[in-house]
Amino acid sequence: MTIKEMLPLDEYLAIFERYGKTDTEYLKYHYLRFYLTQKLFCENWSVSANGKRVLDVGAHWLHQSLLYARDGFEVTAADFPGTLSVPSVIDLADAHGISLFSYHNLSEINTFDAFPENSFDVIIFSEILEHITFNPVDMWKELYRVLSPGGRVIVTTPNYYYCRGRFWDFSRLIMRGGGGIPVHDILSINTYGHHWKEYSAREVRAYFEMLSPDFRVSRLCYATFEEPCYPHTIKDRVINWLESRVNILKKNIYAEISLEKKDCGIVVSPHW
Repeated sequence: MTIKEMLPLDEYLAIFERYGKTDTEYLKYHYLRFYLTQKLFCENWSVSANGKRVLDVGAHWLHQSLLYARDGFEVTAADFPGTLSVPSVIDLADAHGISLFSYHNLSEINTFDAFPENSFDVIIFSEILEHITFNPVDMWKELYRVLSPGGRVIVTTPNYYYCRGRFWDFSRLIMRGGGGIPVHDILSINTYGHHWKEYSAREVRAYFEMLSPDFRVSRLCYATFEEPCYPHTIKDRVINWLESRVNILKKNIYAEISLEKKDCGIVVSPHW
């Protein structure tokens, strides 16, 4: 599928500012990721053959949803009501044919009861996996139910082995720091959901294979969705070089999970 050419950031930002409030700094930082994720997905997707109904989970200010709507997808943007009830978000959605759906708790089995079975052809689950702090099995039962056979889940998540990531922070190892984000960040930075877990590519594959035999990880790769760090030092130059040539050191993991049939359902049963 061919998607529209990437607009310059200032032009894309102007679309949102036309309707009022948006998270400008977030969009500036993540715009390239949104576009490159869509580009990767559309390389192997045909709207006419595979469908165009998209559920964007964690749609936030619709920064990513709008890209899909502009390319002819029927987008339902789902998130907490705190964002989706903002007048500028409602006006933008109305103007671009994006449906809004608010949820209060993704962990509940009836979160998506408003949608019939097989309601969507694509579920976007971008930079959400690493924030989940509850047992996700009931959530995946719901997402499995509303995803149609032949559909696909698009996942992006930070790569634990990213060359600038915490895995390589030897100073924390020496000082006996733990994994995940530092305590300082937990207490001092308002992130609206910390990175409690960062995955390896192997773990992403295992995650979906354990959930259901019906899920098939049809594409799994490393990617960098932002411009390289400006090389202020020789160390920066070396890290940029490594990241550009060694896949496992790239910043993100990109995965496509295909639901080719619906025979087994979600087979994991949590126990404690």
